[in-house]
Amino acid sequence: TQIRTLSACGSLVVVAFYLIAQLVCACKLIQLLFGLDYYVAVILVGILMCMYVLFGGMLATTWVQIIKAVLLLSGASFMALMVMKHVNFDFNTLFSEAIKVHPKGEAIMSPGGLVKDPISAFSLGLALMFGTAGLPHILMRFFTVSDAKEARKSVLYATGFIGYFYILTFIIGFGAILLVSTNPDFKDAAGALLGGNNMAAVHLADAVGGSIFLGFISAVAFATILAVVAGLTLAGASAVSHDLYASVIKKGKANDKDEIRVSKITTIALGVLAIGLGILFESQNIAFMVGLAFSIAASCNFPVLLLSMYWKKLTTRGAMIGGWLGLVSAVGLMILGPTIWVQILHHEKAIFPYEYPALFSMVIAFIGIWFFSITDKSAAAENERALFFPQFVRSQTGLGASGAVSH
Repeated sequence: TQIRTLSACGSLVVVAFYLIAQLVCACKLIQLLFGLDYYVAVILVGILMCMYVLFGGMLATTWVQIIKAVLLLSGASFMALMVMKHVNFDFNTLFSEAIKVHPKGEAIMSPGGLVKDPISAFSLGLALMFGTAGLPHILMRFFTVSDAKEARKSVLYATGFIGYFYILTFIIGFGAILLVSTNPDFKDAAGALLGGNNMAAVHLADAVGGSIFLGFISAVAFATILAVVAGLTLAGASAVSHDLYASVIKKGKANDKDEIRVSKITTIALGVLAIGLGILFESQNIAFMVGLAFSIAASCNFPVLLLSMYWKKLTTRGAMIGGWLGLVSAVGLMILGPTIWVQILHHEKAIFPYEYPALFSMVIAFIGIWFFSITDKSAAAENERALFFPQFVRSQTGLGASGAVSH
């Protein structure tokens, strides 16, 4: 019960920050394409998100994720191919030409402006590496396969596709510098990029493929956002209805009808919350917002998951206290950091000097789990330690593991 409460709360915070990033991205895209006011776009996307999850559920979410993955990889591949064609498939030409036209010159070959010091860079790297393993809408996918073997196979294929897409992104980025930043058609009267810097890839689609490819990439981008927000909303609704309501409040005695009702109420509540926060964080960089969500996942969910699989001395008390310490410290440092404390709350100076808290909050979580586990001398703790080896064998070999169930 305690671990379920921690997991649900951590998942909800991650879902909230990730939803904000995706909602801002979707609304900026709609604003660019249709000329709608940002606030109108926020409300429309929030309503669409709720309707899709309420009436489509997991099946609709799964299909839109499959379709958007195929379309996204195809579109990004074509975009990268056209960029390379423009420079005669010569990477040296791509880099040198981008350096010539960019105001910062050779500085663009250094780490970007998203991180301003080595500690922030290292902290963001930790968050992106380990936070992925703690994202709720990723973890829930492990419950949609038949057994552990298929889960590992899914991870292998997904990692391969993700790695391929990441290779394409640096080509697309330098291509945008070369083909978009030099074209006045993509800028407003003040010289700023139409729709903001978050829309650079969309403008690049127009530059390399014309209006038809622009429409395709815009549709793919919106489908991608819809797939992510649907998965996030489902994960948040599941955390409340199954973990908090059914397991904690009702102590396992809730029926399916009540769980579904709570899930739908949670979906609507998340939609309203996302709309409100989407308006508040309108001007924030999307990549930064995603980094915050990864930081929370890396500080709360990941340490508990990792140590529960590989550390034989872990106890429920250690996991609960350490996990809460990681969650509270990540959110607290984030609020006290430069973005929220200064840019959102308009204080003069940040109390915590770094934008990404993962380096510090992860350490707090691991130390908390370790300390409160080794100092737990209760009978329940001894029993939990005795159960580690059978669980470890099941996780590594599949012997004695439960099969898939209908849910």
